[in-house]
Amino acid sequence: MIEKEKWWDPNMSSQEMDEILSLALFKDIDAAKFPVQSSLSTIIYKHTRLLNYLEGEVIIRAGDYGNSAFLIVAGNVGVILPTTVPQGIFGTAVKQPTNWFKEIAKLWRNPSYPEVRPLKQTISDTVVIHTDDDRTRVFIQNFSSVVEQIQEVIINLSAGDMVGEIAALTRTPRTAHVIASSDCLLLEIRWQAIHALRKYNDEFRKRIDALYRKNSLDALRTLPIFSRLEKHEQDNLISHTLFESYGEFDWHENYKDEVDQDRSSLLKHETLIVDEGDYADGLLLINSGVARVSHHYNHGYRIIKYLNKGDGFGLRTIIHNWKNHDNSPLPVSLHAVGYTNVMRVPSHIIEALVLPRMTAEEIDILLVERKNTYLAKMDYTRELRLADGMLDFMSDFRYINGSASMLIDLDRCIRCDECVNACAVGHNNNPRFNRHGRRYDHFMVANACMHCHDPVCMIGCPTGAIYREPDGQVAINDNTCIGCSTCANSCPYENIKMVQVRNAEGEFRQDAMSLRQVVKASKCDLCVGQLDGPACQRACPHDALKRIDLFELSTLIKEVE
Repeated sequence: MIEKEKWWDPNMSSQEMDEILSLALFKDIDAAKFPVQSSLSTIIYKHTRLLNYLEGEVIIRAGDYGNSAFLIVAGNVGVILPTTVPQGIFGTAVKQPTNWFKEIAKLWRNPSYPEVRPLKQTISDTVVIHTDDDRTRVFIQNFSSVVEQIQEVIINLSAGDMVGEIAALTRTPRTAHVIASSDCLLLEIRWQAIHALRKYNDEFRKRIDALYRKNSLDALRTLPIFSRLEKHEQDNLISHTLFESYGEFDWHENYKDEVDQDRSSLLKHETLIVDEGDYADGLLLINSGVARVSHHYNHGYRIIKYLNKGDGFGLRTIIHNWKNHDNSPLPVSLHAVGYTNVMRVPSHIIEALVLPRMTAEEIDILLVERKNTYLAKMDYTRELRLADGMLDFMSDFRYINGSASMLIDLDRCIRCDECVNACAVGHNNNPRFNRHGRRYDHFMVANACMHCHDPVCMIGCPTGAIYREPDGQVAINDNTCIGCSTCANSCPYENIKMVQVRNAEGEFRQDAMSLRQVVKASKCDLCVGQLDGPACQRACPHDALKRIDLFELSTLIKEVE
């Protein structure tokens, strides 16, 4: 029997398999084009499942990170843009205003016991949560009245339509809410199946690529170097742009085992996108994920910088070759850190459409930057004033994923625990981090939520309790957290803890139905909603603790000098 992931239905019958294969999406696929080890039937069995949704049940929430798409088999669903519904109606927390009086009041209102949570927080005012034997269901209360209020902005989809492909393929936030307009049957398709179908079936690939062009590549029009083009020139550029994926989509699942066995193994597993010395055949634009720019050094690579969404690679070399009628190779390499999606605009398109529209001054600036890249290669440590070992440490453990990591200078830290105490005061006597972690020299990256650029903890939360604030903080809504541990298990850095919650008298709460102790996910929320930023950083008497974006090497250099 084919091994199936534990959380997917292990009892798919042959009748259900036949039903799925008879759907329009699959029935015309040539199964002979799939390799034996990844046959069409194997992909369907391992990476799809049929799910029944009831009217008013939430299928997708805007802002969530997902790794699967949904094909409507029967019934109807509604797609709702997040700007058209009241804030918080789909389960995310509504940000409450604060002031200095409320902050000071916490000093005497904090409970006497840790992890005290009001009983009403087991359910929200707008969301009904129901746990079946197989999965957790989330319903919008008074769904019919909600539909009446926003009926004119609901996009109705029916059998044969698919939602969520692009977010599942690129691991980017969902852009709309999807809710069951009636009782319906959906086929959930994991990203592994989407990748395989795209690879081995031309029609499916064309369908996905067309959607990707519509939803993602149109963003190219707004980039400064493309905004000067005429509409037909932009269309020509978009039609030639390729969508490519590199690395391991589920890198976080193996991270803990690999990093414990050999800290250098993660670097070895990074996928090469282009190598130093390759021909610059296109401008690469990072669409999602993180990429590492480096150059050959001894028997490995020396890191220069990192790129994330919106950054480009290769333009300077293309400009150099175009202006000087040269054929110089790329001076540096590009690797996918974990998982990276890129858009490749061919060099001949850049040369024909983009470069003639750039001014001489703009071209000269980019050529100077290319020259500086060579200087950085020749004397890298002196140029960046940062030890190679520090960069390797950040890369080996993928701390560069953190947008607000807690970096502690142990030479300054006197172990007074004022940071921990301040965190507890700001969170109802419940500290949200541990002052320990991995070290390099006299610096430590503490076990506190890093608010990652690629927040894999947000994948799979059944209620949307873990979400990203508009300012970038990753937070957890106590109202809709059901204690399933999905986020804690997914976090590669073990920065989310499951805690037993108490009542005001200090007694552990029990679920009324199962009589089990109630647990909630707990993590640093970067003091979202509190005045003057993270309390831990403000409380440090010796300026030893900083919350910094480790992706930005210039910031890291400034802190460690």
